[in-house]
Amino acid sequence: MNDAAAQTERYRQGMTTRRAVLGDRHVDRAQSSTTDFDRPFQELITEAAWGNLWSRPTWSKRERSMVTIALLAALGHDEEVAMHVRATANTGASRADIAEALLHVAIYAGVPAANRAIKIAKQVFEQMDAEKGA
Repeated sequence: MNDAAAQTERYRQGMTTRRAVLGDRHVDRAQSSTTDFDRPFQELITEAAWGNLWSRPTWSKRERSMVTIALLAALGHDEEVAMHVRATANTGASRADIAEALLHVAIYAGVPAANRAIKIAKQVFEQMDAEKGA
C-alpha cells in the first residue's frame, strides 16, 4: 500500500474489520498478490467497503454477512459468495441464517440464483467441515 492510504484512519479501520471478517490468511494472501495495477482497487475496497460500510455500528457483522451473501447470490458473483460464506465462521451468521437469506434470494431474485448460491454454500461448508476434522 502506498503511504497515503496506509496512514488514513479509514484505511486502518478497514484493515481491522477486513481481517476480523475474512481472516488474516485471506487478507495476507490478497495483500501479497497486490501489484501496482490493482493497488488502487485494494485501497478503495479496504477504505470504502471495510473501513466505511462494514465498520458501521448500525448492523452487526452477522446481519451484514447475511445481506451481503444474499446480494452477491442475487447478482451471480459466485467467488464472492464463496468467500463470504467462508467468512461466516467469523461473523456469527449461522448456516440457518444463510439458508434463510438464500430463500429470500429465491423469491426476490430468482430460483436459479438461489440454487447456484446454495450449491456454492454447501461446497464451502463441506470444505470448512473437512478442515475442522483435519
